[in-house]
Amino acid sequence: MKINFGLAFLAGLFFAIQAEAQNLPGQNAFAFKLKEPIQLDGILDEPIWVEAEGWNGDFRQYFPSDTSSSQVKTRVKIAFDENNLYIAAVMESNGPRKYVSTSLRRDFRGEQNDAIVFVLDTFNDKTNAFQFGVNPYGVQREGLVSNGGTRTEDLSLAWDNKWYSQAKIFENHWQAELIIPLSTIRFNEGAQNWNVNFYRIDSHYGERSTWSPIPRNLPIISTAFLRKLIFEEPLKKSSANISLIPYTAARASKNFLEGTQEELTPSFGGDAKVGIGPALNLDLTFNPDFSQVEVDQQVTNLDRFEIFFPERRQFFLENADLFDSFGQMRSRPFFSRRIGVDIDSATGQNIQSKIIYGARLSGKVTENWRIGAMNMQTATDDQAGIVGKNFTVMAVQKKVFTRSNVGFIYVDRESLAVDEFQQLFDPTAYNRLIGVDYNLNSANGKWTGKMFYHRTFEYEEKKSPYSFNAYMLFTDIHWNWSVSVQDIGKEFNPAVGFVPRVDFKRVNPDVSYLFYPKSKLINRHGPKLEYEGYWNETLGQTDRDINLSYLIRFNSLSQLTVTQRNRYVYLFNDFDPTRTGGEPLPAGTDYTNKTVRIEYQSNPRNVFNIELDAEAGQYYTGNFQRVISQMGLRLGYLANISMNFNYARIRLPQPQNDADLVLVGPRIDLTFTKNLFWTTFIQYNNQIDNLNINTRLQWRYAPVSDLFLVYTDNYFPGDFMPKQRSLVFKLNYWLNL
Repeated sequence: MKINFGLAFLAGLFFAIQAEAQNLPGQNAFAFKLKEPIQLDGILDEPIWVEAEGWNGDFRQYFPSDTSSSQVKTRVKIAFDENNLYIAAVMESNGPRKYVSTSLRRDFRGEQNDAIVFVLDTFNDKTNAFQFGVNPYGVQREGLVSNGGTRTEDLSLAWDNKWYSQAKIFENHWQAELIIPLSTIRFNEGAQNWNVNFYRIDSHYGERSTWSPIPRNLPIISTAFLRKLIFEEPLKKSSANISLIPYTAARASKNFLEGTQEELTPSFGGDAKVGIGPALNLDLTFNPDFSQVEVDQQVTNLDRFEIFFPERRQFFLENADLFDSFGQMRSRPFFSRRIGVDIDSATGQNIQSKIIYGARLSGKVTENWRIGAMNMQTATDDQAGIVGKNFTVMAVQKKVFTRSNVGFIYVDRESLAVDEFQQLFDPTAYNRLIGVDYNLNSANGKWTGKMFYHRTFEYEEKKSPYSFNAYMLFTDIHWNWSVSVQDIGKEFNPAVGFVPRVDFKRVNPDVSYLFYPKSKLINRHGPKLEYEGYWNETLGQTDRDINLSYLIRFNSLSQLTVTQRNRYVYLFNDFDPTRTGGEPLPAGTDYTNKTVRIEYQSNPRNVFNIELDAEAGQYYTGNFQRVISQMGLRLGYLANISMNFNYARIRLPQPQNDADLVLVGPRIDLTFTKNLFWTTFIQYNNQIDNLNINTRLQWRYAPVSDLFLVYTDNYFPGDFMPKQRSLVFKLNYWLNL
């Protein structure tokens, strides 16, 4: 393998940066041993809360500035006993007001919501943490932070567990009371301190503030600046965390294209969650059913490569960072949607292929070691021509230096033998991957990076079946620059991963600068210059992008970005630019195009808001104009009505096709109470000639226990002739033992 990108320089930086100094220590928080019981009612009248001692205040602004105290005061106090962690918080408001909650649905997200959030790093690694949050109306959220919280994507709200809270609104403040069972979270028995932080979102002032200060150029979920929480006495594990989540479901469907029908068919299965030791969790699933999962939001595909759709199934989402943190967006060694999901060519929607069982062990072995192991088995479906497969994934992660880590991953897909006289697995149909990743997170959060090498193995020997990447990012209050180099071999084939293209080398540097004016209107603004180039040894350069953009971020939380794009593309395969079956452009031709792109996001706190992405200019041999927008109307916290609209107007000379590609997706999300939700999602896509309707009723009748009723329909848009139709009923219950 030849890599001539100055990698020695990058590798040296990776390790030299570890010498960066630790952030200066700040004040600690204390957790008091509870002597009298707490009544969970949101009224802070128990003796532990009435005492003035032990409250943690002095929150600092994070946005719009990070150089002053918060405009509204916040204070937090923590207590514990043998079974639970108790948290009380008081959020002052400087007078009566209405608070913003975009929905009553659990796991709210967004800087427009009023909320208080508590971050608990129970293993003191400043890399992984639990999050618990509540808003003034008592709506809960819980999640997991991974990879040091260096990106907003490092917060996953997929993790669910039982805990309890109440919130109360008063004339000049609101307050919250939380009880978190110690069996819900993982920590070392006998530990006497954790790392913590608290942050508040205030919609009235558009302010975000944190107890431990975080620079505003870093994500508010960054774990680099956590402070100590010291317990009055060492913690003890009171009980095992064992949960059973059985389900029953029934499904009826009809395929009008194939003339087949599935009568109302009941099914049974379930999950189990077993705590092993102080920090490991075993997840088991038998005959899992994901029919309640909302359909994907479709996109108009003008690219030459496969589109990435995120995982939505609960079993694969919890603790997913152990597996998903390997690789990067153009080369993922493991992508869970390769397990038990196929695409229906008639509707463009994902469909299930049956999973028989699954098991996953994940968590901490010590403070410095994390492990993850997963095994899944899918069923053979002779009618669909699907051969059952077994999937094994193993990951090990070792903390190094202050906040960095080294990880190893192994992925194996084995196909079942097609002949009953053969052995269990077909020895010629396996696909395996072995890889190593180094993730850099400096102590002060300014330096992040990743370097990895992955290799695939198959029955027949392949040429250059490897993927290599080195990435480095530096960020401070003004300057932000990064450089990435990548080399993916010609026959790199991670069958359980996601790699949209192979056989290329890539270099991608960028640099940006931010100004912070003293303005009531503009919060920050600045230019960014980015270069991205692809080439391979056979064809030379195949792609080149040179982009110059300017960002304006307003104090209202709205944002505007203008980009001038300069693109060069060489077609190494025939390609239809409209993806409508027209005459393709021939392989071996190349094109240079220039476009202008405008991206705008309005103030998300407004009752009506809009996100707009518009681009126009040259497109291969012709030109195009493209508009992607999402308009939203919020009726208090009871209803959110949105409209996704995607229009691309493509004009190409003969013999290529012109095209007007339209994708329209209205969505109505009703939250009648904190436990009853109804969502209806309609998608019209003329690129795949499909009209999809998905409506889902969810009743959370007990903590983390749900009843779902889901109806899905697909039509031909022109004459409304039906394609496929299904009705699903599902009931699950969360039982703690």
